Amino acid sequence: MKLTVNAPAKINLTLDIIGRRNDGYHLVKMLMQSVDVCDTVTVWDDADSPIQVFCNREEIPVSEANTAYRAAQAFFEAAKIENPCIGIKIKKRIPMAAGLAGGSADAAAVIVALDRMFETRLSEAELTDIGERVGADVPFCIFGGTMLAEGIGTILTPLPDLPDCYIVLSKPEISVSTQKAYSLADKHLLWESPETDDAVEAVCNGDIEEVANCIYNKFEKVLNLPEVASIKRMMLEAGALNAGMSGSGPTVFGIFKDKGMAEGCARSLEEYCDQVFVCRPVSKGCEIVD
Repeated sequence: MKLTVNAPAKINLTLDIIGRRNDGYHLVKMLMQSVDVCDTVTVWDDADSPIQVFCNREEIPVSEANTAYRAAQAFFEAAKIENPCIGIKIKKRIPMAAGLAGGSADAAAVIVALDRMFETRLSEAELTDIGERVGADVPFCIFGGTMLAEGIGTILTPLPDLPDCYIVLSKPEISVSTQKAYSLADKHLLWESPETDDAVEAVCNGDIEEVANCIYNKFEKVLNLPEVASIKRMMLEAGALNAGMSGSGPTVFGIFKDKGMAEGCARSLEEYCDQVFVCRPVSKGCEIVD
């Protein structure tokens, strides 16, 4: 059997870090949204050896360092399936190390495919547990849509679909250390923002302008990256309702009501960034398409 899964990227409409557990994991409160920039993950069950990973990007590891590989391991361990031989082919479109959960999306796609392939019919709780073993963003990427994420990011509350809009993504050519970002955020844990609660209310009211007004990211505040500030300024000048950084960065997203404005913004940003997308919000996460 061979299955192909679309694995959407995510953006953080809001991201607040509100505490830290004794084991070092950070507690967050986020409004997360799937978008239609997708990786494509194909899984088959007649491979020559256990868990083979292939990718169209040479810089992506295909060993146990790959999240898709580790997702397969976690699935087989949880499902008590011994000596499986599967192949995994990842076609990357989501920018890497970008704050868009590309690796988590690939892991989620593998879990969804294997659940169907081996007819395990796992519950949402079981799928969440497997995903959490791989990474905190993986459970969201499995189910996707518009969700409030709490705890370490794995306590998920589904929300109404995000009101219709266009989203421009732009990734500058800089690197961000997630460890450094958390270290800086640790100095501001007592500073909790109300934006996530306000954004959730705006989503429930179907008010995209108010959702945009609530965009917030504590990492963006503490990192204070000039490249992010420049892209945000360009997006706002091009007519975005608002703009912000996703995850620990460095990708910036802008929300537009008008398609033409979004496309015009993207054309301008292409002179500044190599990776620019105009996308739409989607109401689900990983989906088997073939």
